[in-house]
Amino acid sequence: MAVEKINLVEHRGEHPRMGAVDVVPFIPISNVSMDEAIELAKSVAVELWQRFSVPVYLYEKAASSPARENLAAIRKGEFEGLATKMQLSEWQPDFGSCYPHPTAGATVVGARQPLVAYNVNLGTDKLEIADKIAKVVRHIGGGLRFVKALGIDLQDRGIVQVSMNLTDYSKTSVYRAFEMVKMEARRYGVEVIGSEIIGLVPLKALVDSAEYYLGLEKFSIDQVLETRLME
Repeated sequence: MAVEKINLVEHRGEHPRMGAVDVVPFIPISNVSMDEAIELAKSVAVELWQRFSVPVYLYEKAASSPARENLAAIRKGEFEGLATKMQLSEWQPDFGSCYPHPTAGATVVGARQPLVAYNVNLGTDKLEIADKIAKVVRHIGGGLRFVKALGIDLQDRGIVQVSMNLTDYSKTSVYRAFEMVKMEARRYGVEVIGSEIIGLVPLKALVDSAEYYLGLEKFSIDQVLETRLME
């Protein structure tokens, strides 16, 4: 339905994208291995090309080369620059022709660990401040190792946010990312006015934050009632 209904030629928005179906990650949660997730990703990639004529790139653990592990690197140039990018030998798709689908672009499929999509809202409408904070928070800018970040303008609310993906929450926690954004925001005299989690989040990511902010001693995730009931 996305390929049928979404026309990226006419689409505008804040978040980077290169496809109507932009990214399809397979994430091993329980009773499945990363190798199985990789094989599933590859089979779906073939299916996407054969059934819908949408070229596919593989990323993260399923990537065909180290240069393609990072989703941001594959997305660079977005849909508008995709036709030119796909003509470069190093950016030919893993499956499909060297031409994007005319309205649906290309899709990125892969296998990865669970990530946390976490956004921090700032009490200002100045996008340049969110951009500056995102630049120093994200790993590529010298910030936290497992954080990708960018500034987003929430025009309907009259504020901006630092939008983050925590690609390994067990090594870069939600609370650490939150505190770093708060610290950097103080440089500009800006308050953090809220935050949000997009989609699903692993329980441990929330428990780690609760443990930090409550100063819990010798706390175990086994003390979470629902966790014990599921055993």
